[in-house]
Amino acid sequence: MAQDVTALDAELNNMIVTGKALDAFEKFYADNCVMQENLDPPREGKQACRDYEIGFFSNIAEFRAGELLASAVGGDRSYSEWRFAAKLKDGSSFDNTQVAVRRWKDGKVVWERFYYKPNFQAP
Repeated sequence: MAQDVTALDAELNNMIVTGKALDAFEKFYADNCVMQENLDPPREGKQACRDYEIGFFSNIAEFRAGELLASAVGGDRSYSEWRFAAKLKDGSSFDNTQVAVRRWKDGKVVWERFYYKPNFQAP
């Protein structure tokens, strides 16, 4: 199973790095997926998670960096460390390093949690 998760996670991460995050979401996330930012309440179900992702990406005016710093797989879980930087449409910006933890089942992400310290800069 670990090798399957390793290949799936690598493909998902590659799609994110190449600007295809929403396509990756459609391909790799289960209908009953759950996503959570830090200690915020989780979003449950693919539609709720999709709506959040679309809202997030539609607020970006300029994507400055998306870099996979490291990744690992253990059993049905994958871990990736990222650096993201962007300017938002309201003039604010962020430059964050985050860790994403994913749990996989039957070739799909069923749970994902992001750990990061928000670093937003006012316009």
